[in-house]
Amino acid sequence: MVWIIVLIILAILIIAGGIYVKNRRYGKKTRGSMQASYHPEAQKDADGDKPYATQDTKPENMGFVTRLSVDGKEVPVDSYMREKPVNFGEGDEYTGLEGIVTFRGNNYRDTASYGNPVIRERKLDPDYWHIGTGFLEKSDISKGKGSAVWSGSGWTGQPMIVRWDEQTRKVMNLYPDKKEKEGLVEAIYATMDGNVYFIDIEDGTPTRDTLTLGLPFKGAGAIDPRGIPMLFAGAGDSLPDSYGEAGYARAFFCSLTNFDKMYELGAKDPFSPRIFHGYDSSALVHAQTDTLFYPGENAIIYSMRLNTKFDNETGKLSIDPSEMVKWTYNTDRTSEESYWWGMEDSAVIWKQYMYIADNGGNMMCMDLNTMQLVWTQDTLDDTNASPVFEEEADGSKYLYVAPSLHWQKSNATNTGKISIFKMNAINGEIVWEKPYDVHTVYGVSGGVQATPVLGKGSISDLLIVPVARMPYKPSGILVALDKKTGEERWVFDMKAYAWSSPVAVYAQDGTAYIVQCDSKGNVFLIDGLTGKVCDRINVGANVEASPAVFENTIVVGTRGSQIVGIKIR
Repeated sequence: MVWIIVLIILAILIIAGGIYVKNRRYGKKTRGSMQASYHPEAQKDADGDKPYATQDTKPENMGFVTRLSVDGKEVPVDSYMREKPVNFGEGDEYTGLEGIVTFRGNNYRDTASYGNPVIRERKLDPDYWHIGTGFLEKSDISKGKGSAVWSGSGWTGQPMIVRWDEQTRKVMNLYPDKKEKEGLVEAIYATMDGNVYFIDIEDGTPTRDTLTLGLPFKGAGAIDPRGIPMLFAGAGDSLPDSYGEAGYARAFFCSLTNFDKMYELGAKDPFSPRIFHGYDSSALVHAQTDTLFYPGENAIIYSMRLNTKFDNETGKLSIDPSEMVKWTYNTDRTSEESYWWGMEDSAVIWKQYMYIADNGGNMMCMDLNTMQLVWTQDTLDDTNASPVFEEEADGSKYLYVAPSLHWQKSNATNTGKISIFKMNAINGEIVWEKPYDVHTVYGVSGGVQATPVLGKGSISDLLIVPVARMPYKPSGILVALDKKTGEERWVFDMKAYAWSSPVAVYAQDGTAYIVQCDSKGNVFLIDGLTGKVCDRINVGANVEASPAVFENTIVVGTRGSQIVGIKIR
């Protein structure tokens, strides 16, 4: 009799646990603004900092089924081990170059500014330089979203900015005067007119000819972090069907010595489960093993050994990719109609672990050396903002991420709830969750499309995030949350919503400033500690792209087909 009672109790507990997981997965669990059941000591398992799944974060809870291809052949998902294991360093070790070489700077995605400028006036110089860009047609499959063209610079659209060393300048196809310019700082900007622009950020003049690739680049490109003059840029959409195979979205690997297109990936990859293809993610390169990682909105995470050869004396550059690995997946709720596959955000990589979210609201942790999922968590909606990784002083590791409002909206009112999440990076458990009620518009979502500022220095206790389309459809807020608790510390009410990611600039005197752009063309300079606006200028059109800042120069593109360079005085 005792054993029967024990079995009945166990059965009840198992059923209750299953109901909890199911309700958590489909957003039915009633939750307050905070969830604080996590303790730092829970980050340790038998292997120290090795990520693992809890009962609530097992991938099977979400119905994950994965597939793997190696060198063109599908293989069992548990059979792969990388020939040369990767182990990334900390974010500030990602590159030795002076500048911003990938979206949000590094493998932690925690910065888009370089240098500590002297800021005396706390003003934005209204006499800014600007250059014109253009537009391209949208694909047939995406024409229902807003206008029929991709114009200027779109989301996420961050430029790369680099101060090249003298020898590298000599072997690149720079104009003669730019080759000789000591300390040249070059912005490299892939835009939605199919071109890559090269700009001297001091005065806005071109540093070399424009590189024409012919497809719309919404996302941010990336430069090889080793200082090798190589660009990775992915198209966010195809061209209309009339362009044929030449118009398929794909990613390009290009030499910056002579503009050779050295490699392409994507282009209607048959391994993808999805019809739509796009490559908005910004690549990361593991320097020690010469390995590149590139997630796609086609639901494939690509990796390959580049086998790079570069002669710094002659400028001769080549790659010969090998160990071509493709990983893809399905879940219980993913389909062509809802909770789509694919990654628009840029991945975080800590050690050998990739953290990335997808269109279906799945936050994933993957072991890159085996290409197997470790844990998954539900962000409840379309998650395009890149996660940000932080290791706190006590050694605890966390992720911050938030979705836009898409799948969870009310069809009657086009409103709903999204949350900003702090997660335990080791096991995926939610530390706290800060919800917001937002509006949305088809194709131009409310919620969070921007990657947060992870505060450092004088604002090291703050996470700063723009939330779009609240409290009203056209407006938004920029909110500073306490990293420990998720409580609001300050709120800046914006008259226009923002998709553009904020950037923190740290002055030599230690003051932290936030650069935030909005959908009405406003560029704000904000005191990071208080949220008070120091200055504002307007650049004439929606800025949904994300700026990068080199010392005291802000570079960003607009949907009005302009790239601007603004000095902080």
